[in-house]
Amino acid sequence: MGLGDDLMITGIVDQEHTKHPDKQIVIGDLKKNLVFDSIIYLNNPNITPSDKIDRKKPVHFINYNDENRFYINYSKCNDNNLFWRTDFKPIPGKIYFSAKEVSDAKNILKNANIFWSKNRDIKHKGIIFFESYSTKQNHEFYSHKMHNKNWGEENWKKLIQKLKEEYLIIQSVHETAVNIDGVFYSENEFDFRTACAVINNCDMYLGNEGGFGHAAAALNKKALIYFGGWISPQSTGYDKHENIYYDDSGSPCGAIGYVCDHCEKARQHIKINYLEEKVKLILK
Repeated sequence: MGLGDDLMITGIVDQEHTKHPDKQIVIGDLKKNLVFDSIIYLNNPNITPSDKIDRKKPVHFINYNDENRFYINYSKCNDNNLFWRTDFKPIPGKIYFSAKEVSDAKNILKNANIFWSKNRDIKHKGIIFFESYSTKQNHEFYSHKMHNKNWGEENWKKLIQKLKEEYLIIQSVHETAVNIDGVFYSENEFDFRTACAVINNCDMYLGNEGGFGHAAAALNKKALIYFGGWISPQSTGYDKHENIYYDDSGSPCGAIGYVCDHCEKARQHIKINYLEEKVKLILK
């Protein structure tokens, strides 16, 4: 599972902790008797790490794994397409930062504001955290999926060119990121948790459906999320976000085993000016 999945389950953890306040809560694969750890769970007081489980005390097991993600309709899935449940609604999760992560994020924001001041004579109208590329983009198994659910690098670049004169835009930094001119791009890579701490200091998140969208929900941040025609906001979207969906007879396609023509139609149908106006309304 991805970090977005891990974030989603933390919302359910809070509910389960309320029901079972005296139990150790663990997440994993009940059939395989495996308990999972995640960087998302770090510092979460309601999740017991696998190496901290006290066998003498009661445990509440949340069965959440690759074969049991609550938003997937497994009875209909095949090797080429995922099918989604629309009767599941994600609950905003929780992420608990360390003092270092908070400090690192503040330094990144400080440097971003210095970058803005060196390149602009006006005050920006807001701070946007932007991510258009997944670390799984070039992965042998995930590459088709990531291509299909992405709005497309050229679309994102053209949108950023329209926004960068008014808004301070901070881009995620990782090994497959594509640096866009006019965007603040840190000299040093930072991990997902630090990126989330940066989002916590921004006004909104902008990007494709995925982990950072769930982070924005967990941090109660505004967001514009591109869903395209691959997955529906009914399955993994949050009401407080602006969810951009290509609603036609082929949506949501869930294409994973091939490059999808329908997803290309979504990219062409959803125009740059439309997203530009949506961003400006969010930050008005």
